[in-house]
Amino acid sequence: MKMLETERLILREWQESDATDLFAFSKSPSVMQAGWRIHQNKDESLQYIRASIKYQESWAIVLKESHKVIGTVELSDSNRHDRYKEIAYILSDDYQNKGYATEAVKRVLTHAFSELDLMVVAVCHYPSNIKSKRVIEKCGFTYEGTLRGYSRNLEDSVRYSMTKEEWASL
Repeated sequence: MKMLETERLILREWQESDATDLFAFSKSPSVMQAGWRIHQNKDESLQYIRASIKYQESWAIVLKESHKVIGTVELSDSNRHDRYKEIAYILSDDYQNKGYATEAVKRVLTHAFSELDLMVVAVCHYPSNIKSKRVIEKCGFTYEGTLRGYSRNLEDSVRYSMTKEEWASL
């Protein structure tokens, strides 16, 4: 998997040694706003990492300054077609509202459109997750609609997408 870099971040493959950092933010109830299950222990975080290592487009978000893992960003396949993917991200509570998520998502979008030659990248958030909505808007996604009762807990899912042409014009 290709390592990606920004001014302040390194996006790299997960390592088993990241389990402590991952558990530190995955045990917070706030991860549920991003559709994640709360990790009950470090072993659950380690299982996530092992699964992510097999998955080619799941990056640990690492601060260059401290080498601390502060989140994750991933591209996942869609059932639409092979040049359409969905992006998802989660960031530790301690590092939100500092532009890190936006920085990571923008870098993955560049990778998706210029290196993977995708045509569309989509993203969703729960209506209550205003922080995620701000990231999506700052990145330039276009609102598509709201899927009512979409999630496992029957919460609505607000959907956005970006085409390669839209990305190129940003």
